[in-house]
Formats: sequence, C-alpha cells, structure tokens
Amino acid sequence: MAASRLELNLVRLLSRCEAMAAEKRDPDEWRLEKYVGALEDMLQALKVHASKPASEVINEYSWKVDFLKGMLQAEKLTSSSEKALANQFLAPGRVPTTARERVPATKTVHLQSRARYTSEMRSELLGTPEMDVRKRTVPAVSEKQSAAELDLVLQRHQNLQEKLLKTNTLAAKTLSHSLKMADQNLEKLKTESERLEQHTQKSVNWLMILFIRIMPKLK
Repeated sequence: MAASRLELNLVRLLSRCEAMAAEKRDPDEWRLEKYVGALEDMLQALKVHASKPASEVINEYSWKVDFLKGMLQAEKLTSSSEKALANQFLAPGRVPTTARERVPATKTVHLQSRARYTSEMRSELLGTPEMDVRKRTVPAVSEKQSAAELDLVLQRHQNLQEKLLKTNTLAAKTLSHSLKMADQNLEKLKTESERLEQHTQKSVNWLMILFIRIMPKLK
C-alpha cells in the first residue's frame, strides 16, 4: 500500500526532528519541542487514517516519537546524574527513518546524549576545588576508566531502584496475604461464635425443661 500524504509528512518531520536532536542546540531553542508536539498530533491522526500503515510501522513511529519526548524531558532535569539515569531508560528506534540512514538516527542521538551526560558527570565530580588538589597529587585517570566507573555508578543506582521495586512488590504481596488470613480468621471466629451461641441456646432449653420437670415434684 502506498504511503498516504499524512504519513509522508510525518516521516519528513520525524527525520527533521531527529536531525535537530543530533545537533548541538541552544538551551533556549524551542522549535524541536514544538515539532515533536506536532509529531504526536500527526501520529494520532495516522492511527485512525483510512490508509494507515501496518501496525509494525505505526509502532516504530510511536517508538521514535516517545524517544524524542523522553530525550527532551531528560534535558530539562537539573543534574547530569539525573539526565544520565533518564537517558538509560530511553529506547531509540530500531530501523532507519529514511533510506539514506545506515543506523537509526535516534540510536545515534541516544549514544551522543549518553556520552554528553557522562562527560558532564565527570566534570561535576572532578571539577571542584578539592578534587583539583587531589588531581595534582594523584595520577590522571584515563577517559575510558572514568567512563567505566561512572557506568558502574549508574548501574548500581539502577540496581537499587529495581531492588526497591521488588521490596515494595513483596511488601504488597505480604500485606495482601495478611489481609486474606485476617478475613479467614474473622470468618472462622464468626462461625465459632454462631456455633457457641447455638450450643448455649440448647443448654438453656435443657435447663428450662429440667426445671419444669422438677418443679411439680417439689410442690
């Protein structure tokens, strides 16, 4: 099926956004965010278009638009460590947008932003006066080693988040089990109370019968 005019326009704008994302932009640059917003609108329209492409193609467009949105959100974070962590969770496109690309543009952008945030983290960690003094007495650390150490810090941070998530999930399961056991115990207590009440009622009835039988003899 031939691509509709809407899809062609979406591809052109997507390719433009990917190119802008790969460029060094001014902090006050606003066009990319506006373009990505327009991409979202076009994507929603394409999903209900009479000549919409296959679901796999739609999913790929969605994948790339979500990546661009996430990249812009990561850029707005305050610290480089937060940006680097957010960047780890971004998933670039899996296939090129245009035939001219050998590697998906969003994948290139992802690698570029990761390298930039890693460099910013290294500058923050090694750029304080105290660290400058240490740098004069300690042999310089290689770029590769510094990047590896920062990757390790990020991995530990991610592992900690996953551990906290598992802990919260286990706590929720434990609470659910406790509530279930409490409900079962309450039901058993209710049944036992009813049985005891019935037993007490029977005992009272037997006492009344015995009293009635004994009273004539006493008279």
